[in-house]
Amino acid sequence: MMSSQFETATLAGGCFWCLEAVFDEIKGIESVESGYSNGHVMNPSYRDVCNGSTGHAEVIRIQFDPSVISFRDLLNVFFAIHDPTTLNCQGADVGVQYRSAIFYHSPQQKAAAEQTISELNARGIWSSPIVTEVTAVNNYFTAEDYHQEYFVRNQNQPYCQAVVAPKVTKFRKHYLELLKKQPV
Repeated sequence: MMSSQFETATLAGGCFWCLEAVFDEIKGIESVESGYSNGHVMNPSYRDVCNGSTGHAEVIRIQFDPSVISFRDLLNVFFAIHDPTTLNCQGADVGVQYRSAIFYHSPQQKAAAEQTISELNARGIWSSPIVTEVTAVNNYFTAEDYHQEYFVRNQNQPYCQAVVAPKVTKFRKHYLELLKKQPV
């Protein structure tokens, strides 16, 4: 049973393998689970979600300790490791299942997400406005076991080498202070 000190965040930013690999490395995060959220089909399979007909997004569900890392800090990492300006795609991954979304668990998370997006848009970091969906979490389902810790177990797989590894490297380079394990 999780301690009540932990909060939950649910984020979608393309392939869940990429997000999980990055967020697994952040101190203050107790667990990261790949799953599917905010669709209209109960207990969908990966194949169902990939065909785009269930309405689910590939997501990660994070259990984190807000006394170690804030929800805002999680959002800052989230926006740094994916393109929040492309509707329903991240690179070659195209479809509603790859949308950028923050599925909030509380009014405070909703407010933090909306404020972060407003601030980032005002700063003009991207040439296009952020299209990240901010919606209450709904119909969450855990992905199949083989999706959990996918990058750790499949680092030599071509997709992991070409897509996941560069995102992990970018995160490590820009967020050294957030790493659970400090480089020697």
